[in-house]
Amino acid sequence: MSSIFANAQPLHGLVGGVLIGLAAALMLLGAGRIAGVSGITARATGLAESGMSRSSAWLFLMGLPLGAILAAAAMGTQKASFAPWPVLAIAGLLVGIGTRVGSGCTSGHGVCGVSRLSARSMVATATFMAAGIATVAITTILGAR
Repeated sequence: MSSIFANAQPLHGLVGGVLIGLAAALMLLGAGRIAGVSGITARATGLAESGMSRSSAWLFLMGLPLGAILAAAAMGTQKASFAPWPVLAIAGLLVGIGTRVGSGCTSGHGVCGVSRLSARSMVATATFMAAGIATVAITTILGAR
């Protein structure tokens, strides 16, 4: 198996996927809203005027790292490595541009849109996945991973 998956933990991924799906379903059923993090971030920061209340948007966003902290506490310390901050900043900027161009992010299109059989979301998700695969391949070839 490739060294890319040397530290893969499929059970953790399965649990995380189930929790993301559950959270998206609860938000759709409880609040009637799509759980798209880019749209929620835009609402929290005042870039978007429609959607949930700003306070609810901030609560949702604060829950994201809180959930990660709780998961790390429950599953034990995980070893993580990150790219240098300039690379992360450029990547974040590209993701932000991509979410604006694609009218949504991986959570909105990939989790909610695909589950609703939205053709637009299926195309967007396929594009996200292709870009992710290309990014990993290029960074691996360049030795950045």
